[in-house]
Amino acid sequence: MKVAVITISDRASRGVYEDESGKVIKDIVERNGWKVVKYSVIPDDYDKIREEIMKMCDEFKVDLVLTTGGTGLTSRDVTPEATISVIDRRVYGIEIAMMVYSLRHTPKAMLSRAIAGIRGKALVVNLPGNPKAIEEILPHLTEAIPHAVEKIKE
Repeated sequence: MKVAVITISDRASRGVYEDESGKVIKDIVERNGWKVVKYSVIPDDYDKIREEIMKMCDEFKVDLVLTTGGTGLTSRDVTPEATISVIDRRVYGIEIAMMVYSLRHTPKAMLSRAIAGIRGKALVVNLPGNPKAIEEILPHLTEAIPHAVEKIKE
C-alpha cells in the first residue's frame, strides 16, 4: 500500500521543533509492510492543507493519506475543515473508532475533530498531533485500513 504522511504544524514547518508525530506514523506504517512514498510538513493553513491532500491523492495516486495535527479547538486547527472540503464521502466508522480508542486513554479525546473520508481512490484519515495518541490509535486502525482501501479501489 502506498502511503502519504502529512504533518500539519506551524512550528514544525518552520523548523522550531522536530516532527515526532510524522516519525511515529511512518514507523507504524512500515511495521505493517506499507510504504511511505510521500512525506511533507506544512503549516496550519487551510489552502495548503487542501492542496497537499489533493496532490497526494490526485497526482501521486497514493492509497492512503495520513495527516497529523490541526484537529483540536484552536483557531489554527483547520485540518478537519480542509479535509471535508476535498473528500467525496466520509467514513464515519473510522472517526468513531478513533474516538473510542482515544477515550480509553483520556477524556480530553472528546475534543478531537478528526475526519476520515474518501477522495477518488484514496482513503484520507486525520490523526491527532500528539505522538502518544497516534501510538494509541493507529495500530487499531491498521487492521481495517487494507480492507477499506481494497473496497475503495473496486
